[in-house]
Amino acid sequence: MSVQAEFDRWASEGKDRGMEERHWHTAKHALARMPAEAGETVLDLGTGSGYALRALRETRDVGRGVGLDASGEMVRNARSYTDDDLLDFLRGDFGHLPFRDGSVDHVWSMEAFYYAQDPDAVLRELRRILRPGGTFFCAVNFFAESVHTHEWQEKVGIEMQLWDRERYREAFRDAGFHVAEQDTIPDREIDIPPADAFPTEDWDAREEMVDRYRTWGTLLTVGVAP
Repeated sequence: MSVQAEFDRWASEGKDRGMEERHWHTAKHALARMPAEAGETVLDLGTGSGYALRALRETRDVGRGVGLDASGEMVRNARSYTDDDLLDFLRGDFGHLPFRDGSVDHVWSMEAFYYAQDPDAVLRELRRILRPGGTFFCAVNFFAESVHTHEWQEKVGIEMQLWDRERYREAFRDAGFHVAEQDTIPDREIDIPPADAFPTEDWDAREEMVDRYRTWGTLLTVGVAP
């Protein structure tokens, strides 16, 4: 199944709102680090419900915000969740971004980058559209060190890029970014039951759930365009 078809299905079933709720646990901490200022242009790559752009408009008064997603249904839903004239949502290809060179101040992507068929090409494209000093905040939960997320590949049925932390740093540098930061942000909001409540429907042992959420959580890699 294609990324577009899979996420069209998710959006039609209302799963975009569930994704927003789960991602927000760590996304809000990563977004708080983004040096976005009033009036700046922000691209949300794999926007889903558009929650990140709505948050940046509310908290930073950023200017134009564009949410791009491969799923037309996700884009349709995101548009319906806001009446902000400065937010726009487009269906598009990560590898061919509809922006002029050096025209974007910041790029955000949460739980989407690893779906790119050619992630190195996507990074080069992001480097092209970012102004000098612009940032790419790339947040993922599916990465090599977080072993308890690896089964997602089978459940989703879409090819996913399982990179480790070093591979992210190398790819960012190869695309022309300076790696300003790389960190894991733990999810401290999801409830983890006591040990005697395991196994659960999803977890065999409490240690596995702790490792997934508290130890690894979300991997954030920040690139800066020189």
